[in-house]
Amino acid sequence: MTTGNDPFARIPEVPAFTLTSATVAPGGTLPGDNVSPELSWGGAPAGTRSYAVTVYDPDAPTGSGFWHWAVANLPATTTTLPAGAGIAPPAVQLPNDARLPQYVGAAPPEGHGEHRYFITVHALDVEDIGVAPDATPAMLGFLMLGHTLARATLVATASG
Repeated sequence: MTTGNDPFARIPEVPAFTLTSATVAPGGTLPGDNVSPELSWGGAPAGTRSYAVTVYDPDAPTGSGFWHWAVANLPATTTTLPAGAGIAPPAVQLPNDARLPQYVGAAPPEGHGEHRYFITVHALDVEDIGVAPDATPAMLGFLMLGHTLARATLVATASG
């Protein structure tokens, strides 16, 4: 595991709010099945008009990490996603790094050691971030620059 590659180190710092999960505890093991974790959040700032949710493994042996899930345009009234969440319009579920528009569970390569999974809810100041449904999660991250009011992150692990 590489600990020096914080995915938020090179983007503007923003306030935090609370993120919890009945599926995975902070520092706990992220299951390897392809069922998105239950997520609940609160305390986002006034002015939040939508949310995006991402799951990212910066320790994947790719040179660019691995995006497991990216959802954008969740309405500001959303404060929970059940396990195995189905995403309905106006929200959009982007293709992950396996190019599947769904959640992909933790699966570090055998012998690669422990990986970190940054499960993050981003509070945004726009209802629609303007991301194309076939865009990459990295493009979503770029579009969120300047629109992120706050973020809530839970870091889970899995070992290969």
